[in-house]
Amino acid sequence: MTTPILQSYIAGRWVGGEAAQLLRSAVNGQPVASTHAEQLDFAEAVQHARKVGVPRLLELDFQQRAERLKAMAKLLGERKEELYAVSAHTGATRTDSWIDIEGGSGTLFAYAGVGANELPSGNLLHEGPAIALGKKGGFAGTHILVPRGGVAVHINAFNFPVWGLLEKFAPSFLAGVPCIAKPATATSYLTEKAVRLLVESGLLPEGSLQLVIGSTGDLLDRLDGADVVTFTGSADTAAKLRVQPNLVRHSIPFNAEADSLNMAVLAPDVTPDDEEFDLFVKEVAREMTVKAGQKCTAIRRAIVPAKYVDEVAKRLKARLAKVVVGDPALEDVRMGALASQDQRTDVAGRVQALMKKAELVFGERDGFAPRGEGVAEGAFFAPTLLLAKNPMADDAVHDIEAFGPVSTLMAYEDIDQALQLAAKGKGSLVGTLVTRDPATAARFVPAAAATHGRLLVLDREAAAESTGHGSPLPLLKHGGPGRAGGGEELGGLRAVKHYLQRAAVQGSPTMLSAVTGEHVRGAKVRESELHPFRRHFEDLQVGDSLLTHRRTVSEADIVAFGGLSGDYFYMHFDEIAAKESPFGQRIAHGYFVLSAAAGLFVWPSPGPVLANYGLDTLRFVKPVGIGDTIQARLTAKRKIDKRKKDAKGVGQGVVAWDVEVTNQHGELVASYDILTLVAKRG
Repeated sequence: MTTPILQSYIAGRWVGGEAAQLLRSAVNGQPVASTHAEQLDFAEAVQHARKVGVPRLLELDFQQRAERLKAMAKLLGERKEELYAVSAHTGATRTDSWIDIEGGSGTLFAYAGVGANELPSGNLLHEGPAIALGKKGGFAGTHILVPRGGVAVHINAFNFPVWGLLEKFAPSFLAGVPCIAKPATATSYLTEKAVRLLVESGLLPEGSLQLVIGSTGDLLDRLDGADVVTFTGSADTAAKLRVQPNLVRHSIPFNAEADSLNMAVLAPDVTPDDEEFDLFVKEVAREMTVKAGQKCTAIRRAIVPAKYVDEVAKRLKARLAKVVVGDPALEDVRMGALASQDQRTDVAGRVQALMKKAELVFGERDGFAPRGEGVAEGAFFAPTLLLAKNPMADDAVHDIEAFGPVSTLMAYEDIDQALQLAAKGKGSLVGTLVTRDPATAARFVPAAAATHGRLLVLDREAAAESTGHGSPLPLLKHGGPGRAGGGEELGGLRAVKHYLQRAAVQGSPTMLSAVTGEHVRGAKVRESELHPFRRHFEDLQVGDSLLTHRRTVSEADIVAFGGLSGDYFYMHFDEIAAKESPFGQRIAHGYFVLSAAAGLFVWPSPGPVLANYGLDTLRFVKPVGIGDTIQARLTAKRKIDKRKKDAKGVGQGVVAWDVEVTNQHGELVASYDILTLVAKRG
């Protein structure tokens, strides 16, 4: 049977027909695919991204690209079994593949939600509010974020061929920045399959995603200041790439997420009789065996109270002894192989280096026998638990990472020493504290946060829903300081902003409104006899405004609102106490002012405005006293076309309205944005 030749996808075509490096199954050593020998034209790839990819992406806006991401996620979900079949060659169990494949499509879904809920309809994100820079209101400043106009180069690790591709691609695509993805060669056959599915779907705008199988050649030398490089892999490789001459010369943003010596700490308040004790053991064992320990977030250092080291070791040994290792195709197998024989050799060498000062607690000697046909040629490695004899003095256990099913137990005397041990990793992606005591968490987490990118506090309450120590989540940042690379990925909107260029803009409020597409206070407004709430979504323009009639607040208003709401706060009802307060008088409820303003600007009859579903940026600026007269100005601030239809097929959009409530002196007393769902004409 002929071994398939993997192909790169460059400049809109698949490249590769001559075999080069043979890639073997991690399970049985049989050939799976080979890389291609053809050299790639990276000048063409970069030009294609800039000249074709950027314009095609920017023909869509944030909302439309979010819709495409959602469609891609659905596609990969429908075709996931094809990916699972290929993933088996990487040594991954079904659970391991689920993390990679469905974790990847889940990330696409998450970023589709970020786009739909947090980004506007255009390709400019206003990062307000605007700031007055002059005394008379005629000069202001704000910040905008726009697509960089360049290309993103994504260099990924071997352990998550699908998720690694998609967790970088999703925010880049949403930001309108095309990417060139370079997966690690060892498992690139799975990445290539995922990219083929996306290309064949027709959902990718031309030039938005290119794939490099094999070497990146002179790709990094082709980049300039509009481009971005993101990297996942070893700390050593990250250090070399960070100082690549062309990246330095053009100040090209470089984001690194590197392997690190992550820790889990069993707090001193937890005893062997507590549920949390077993949660700690389970978490360490799981992080050792899921993906055969090939996770940049895996627990490498298990830090426990000295008095419980033996008990933790005993329970970990018992749990690890039950882990069935072998061909993932077998139903009872719970841990598969490392990704390649090279990886197996590397892990074995690092374990030997660690054992110069650490002792073996559990490993190959304890009945390790992978199951399945042909597994003798596979890249299997025994779950290996070590014990550091003197963790405070042994630097190796804090410096050497065996990137496999390997973890080291280390003892501490008190919580301060536990924190010292945690910090000796010199920067980690993630750490876990297992505790029952909120005071311990309050003390430990702020101190550990200085050297960790993410921290999980695990107790019995969180355990029922916890996604675990080793699971980066799309809406939380992934990355860490120091050895962990000093970068940040994911984190919801944060990752999208990484691919956008921020610029400060100064000018009159009217000019800022024109640039940002949002009403800025002080800008010229358009007043009309037709109430803005009577306009359909298409007919409304940013800046359409209504200045309402006035209303004088009476004592009866305050008494009636207090009776209705049950709010009898002394400032509203106690004449003597109110006079002695800083306000010197009884004042109206803030929420009465809010309600009265709504009464001033709401159009009561049926119309295009369908619903009010929230307020943003509410501030009560000045008190409103008995006898004060209030007036409201309602201005269309921002429009977002949701491109959704109701059950009757009528389209809808969201309009944010700026509301200013003033008193008889023209002073601002309340300020907020109101969000409404508005029907389209069609």
